[in-house]
Amino acid sequence: MIRAFMSRWLAPAPDSAAADDIRRGKSPWADSVHLLWSLWIFITPLFDHGVHGYTRAWLSFTLGSYPLFLLLFVKMQLAPQRRAYLYAWAMAVLCFVLLPWYPSGLSYFVYACVMLNHCRLRMRVHLMQLVLLNVLLLALAWRVGYPVVILVIMPVSILVISVIMLVEHIYKEKDTALRLSQDEIRRLAVLAERERIGRDLHDLLGHTLSLVTLKSELARKLALADPPRAQREMEEVERVSRHALAEVRAAVTGMRRSDLAAELVSARLMLEASNIAFDTDASATCDLQPDVEASLALVLREAVTNIHRHARATEARVAFSRNMERFQMHISDNGRGGLAAHGNGISGMRERVRALGGTLTIDSPARRGTALDVAIPLQRSPKSVERDAPVASMALSGPGDVA
Repeated sequence: MIRAFMSRWLAPAPDSAAADDIRRGKSPWADSVHLLWSLWIFITPLFDHGVHGYTRAWLSFTLGSYPLFLLLFVKMQLAPQRRAYLYAWAMAVLCFVLLPWYPSGLSYFVYACVMLNHCRLRMRVHLMQLVLLNVLLLALAWRVGYPVVILVIMPVSILVISVIMLVEHIYKEKDTALRLSQDEIRRLAVLAERERIGRDLHDLLGHTLSLVTLKSELARKLALADPPRAQREMEEVERVSRHALAEVRAAVTGMRRSDLAAELVSARLMLEASNIAFDTDASATCDLQPDVEASLALVLREAVTNIHRHARATEARVAFSRNMERFQMHISDNGRGGLAAHGNGISGMRERVRALGGTLTIDSPARRGTALDVAIPLQRSPKSVERDAPVASMALSGPGDVA
C-alpha cells in the first residue's frame, strides 16, 4: 500500500517539467544535475569559522532541512507547471524560517528564485514574485543582522542567474516551436507527395484501364460471332496493358530516384538539428543525367551521415563545380578528421563513384577536418550509362549502411 501511494505521489503530472522531458526523449531526472549547486550548503560554514563552523547546530539544521529541500525540488519537477511556483515559495519560506540560525539556508532561497523560471507564469507575474521574494529576504536579513555585503551580493547574483535562465527558457520555447513547424512541414510534404502520386497514377492508369475494360468486353461478345476480330481485340488489350506497365515502371523509378536538391535539404535539416552550421552552393547541379545524380545523391547522404555521427564538427560545406569534361562535388567539415580510407561507408561511396567512371579522394588529417572530392566525367558513352543504371537502381533501394 505504501508503495502504491508513493507511486501515485511521485507520478509526474501531464504538464509537469518531468513529463515534458520525457516527451523530448530526455531522462526525467536530467535536471537533477542542478542539485550540484546545493554543495554550497556544505561549504558555507567554511566562510564563517573555518572547520569550526561545522557545529552540532549546523548539522541538526542540515539533517532536518536538506531532505525537505530535496523533496520540494522533486515535487517541483513532478507538479503541474501552473502550480509549481508553490514549491518554489516553500523553498523560500524554508530559508526565511532558518535564516537567524542557519546561513547555509540562503542556498534554498537561490534555488527558489531560480526554479521560478521553470514555472508557467506570465512575465509580469514572474518578475513581481521575484522582486517580492528578494524584498522579503533583504528585510529579514537586515533585521537578523547579516553583513551588508550579503545584502548586496544575493539580489545581484539572483538577478543575473534569473535573467540567464529566463533567456535560456525563451530560446528553449522557440526551439520547440521550430521543431514543431519542421515536423508540420514534413507532414505536409508527405501529404502533398501522396496526392501527387495519386494524381500521376490516375492519369497513367485511368484511361488505360477503361480502354482495357471496354476492349475485353467487346472481345467477349465477339468470341463466338467473329473469332478473328475478337483475337485482334485481345491483342490490342495486350498491347495497351504492356504500354501501361511500362509507364507505371517509369513512374515508380522516377519516384524512387534521389536527387541532389532533396538530399541537400535533408542534409541541412540533419546537421542544423545537431548544431552544425551548413553551407552549400547548388548552382552547378543542373542537367545531370538521372542515374549520375541518383548515385551522387547517395554519396552525399553517406558523407553527411558520417559528419553527423562521427566528425564532431561545428561547420560543414558542400560545393559543386563543373566544366565541359567533368562534374565535381566537394564535401568538407571542420571536425576531428582522421577518417580511414575504408569503413564509415567509404567503401560504398567509392563503389558508387567508380560505377560512374569517376574518382573519390579523401583528405582527413587528424584534428583538422575532412574533405571529400568526387569527380565524375560528363562525357560518358551510352553503353557505360546503360551498364551503370542497375547499380544506381540497386543503391536506391535504401540508404547505404554506415559502419
